[in-house]
Amino acid sequence: MILGEVIGTVVATRKDENLSGMKFQIVKVVDVNLNPTGNFVIAVDAVGAGYGEIVLCAQGSSARMTEKTQNRPVDAVIMGIVDTIEIGGKKVFEKYA
Repeated sequence: MILGEVIGTVVATRKDENLSGMKFQIVKVVDVNLNPTGNFVIAVDAVGAGYGEIVLCAQGSSARMTEKTQNRPVDAVIMGIVDTIEIGGKKVFEKYA
């Protein structure tokens, strides 16, 4: 799984018909302390994530295992919105803080 921050969207009006109705988000990959790694991924949003949210993504064949992406030409999917990150008993991120 990949931890990332939604930083934008990609709009493609012309695409494979199997991708119709899907929202594409630009996800900046971060480490567990939310520091950017310098990598980005375009992911189909399966959970309704918004700009600035910290999300969990899956890539490869795992990206095609959600209800929305099953049997579709998808290589990355946002499959969770992070509420809290805790390391060693200390919260390093809390969405509603």
